[in-house]
Amino acid sequence: MKPSDRPVSLARPEVKRPQGEADSVEINLSFDDNRYASLVFGHYDQNLAKLERRLGVIANANGNLVTIKGSQDACEHARLVLENLYGRVKLGQPVTLGDVDGAIQEGALQGSLFPKEAEAGRIAFEQIGTRRRGPVRARNAAQDLYLRTLKRHELVFAEGPAGTGKTWLAVGYAVLLLEQGAVERLILSRPAVEAGERLGFLPGDMRDKVDPYLRPIFDALADFMDARMLERGMQTGMIEVAPLAFMRGRTLSNACVLLDEAQNATSVQMKMFLTRLGEGSRMIVTGDPSQTDLPIGQKSGLSEAIQLLSGLEGIGHVVFKEGDVVRHDLVRRIVGAYEHAHARALGPEELRPDAKARR
Repeated sequence: MKPSDRPVSLARPEVKRPQGEADSVEINLSFDDNRYASLVFGHYDQNLAKLERRLGVIANANGNLVTIKGSQDACEHARLVLENLYGRVKLGQPVTLGDVDGAIQEGALQGSLFPKEAEAGRIAFEQIGTRRRGPVRARNAAQDLYLRTLKRHELVFAEGPAGTGKTWLAVGYAVLLLEQGAVERLILSRPAVEAGERLGFLPGDMRDKVDPYLRPIFDALADFMDARMLERGMQTGMIEVAPLAFMRGRTLSNACVLLDEAQNATSVQMKMFLTRLGEGSRMIVTGDPSQTDLPIGQKSGLSEAIQLLSGLEGIGHVVFKEGDVVRHDLVRRIVGAYEHAHARALGPEELRPDAKARR
């Protein structure tokens, strides 16, 4: 029998309370398959080190056994995280540092809100999956809400800082709809606005000229689609990537339409884009209002649209925060530093919730 054919189970954890430490406990957790256990622990136990930093526990691995020491709540949380990661590895899914972050947030949700369901394994973050990428699960509560909102509404606004997965998950969901036959084509767009520098004349045909602006969308498409299918879709028009200015005068039916970097769309452009929505279509609008490249004094169409439309039936609105950044720990800290500096620059009057509405 091959190692991969053997049944894999998780041993019941052994809980001890160290002598002289009233609030501290020790949990011994063993896994039946050493290969899977090493994947859960990570290269040089980097996943366990991440767990220690985030939860304030001490985790020591020895073969297929891991010993967790710390407060009872933190140790139980760490146990739940490791069990969730072990389940992912058994399904053949990779475990990265970002997945550890996601499992920590998922474990917090399970343990605090649904303890009984969590023990039975019935509560999990939402996920999507494409043929090339396989299952992709939300890494935090904001991404979970985002995916649920995408599945529930025809028009969704997603705003928040860079690195939160707004565009990547939107492209993945769009590819999923295409593969399921829910839509007939994908239309992915961005405003062609220079980010603080003059690029001048770009040589080549139309695709060559717009490629620098739309490269992030191409990269996300390549993550979720096979290269041959992507190229064929581009050639047949099933997948269209175009600047926002090319949307005028069109009616987009039976399509999933994504507008990325929407903070760089003017009010007129945003109204034009939103009114392109046709029968049987879905529309996703993503952007970061704090990173607009519009000329000073020009209002962002994204902020205006959210203010005007977020309360309407059939429209979803998801806000990502600094803590939802999944790209890299350093990115989260960079975003936090900028947000704190911006908050200090604003007076108390500007920080009031109704200040933006008055502006």
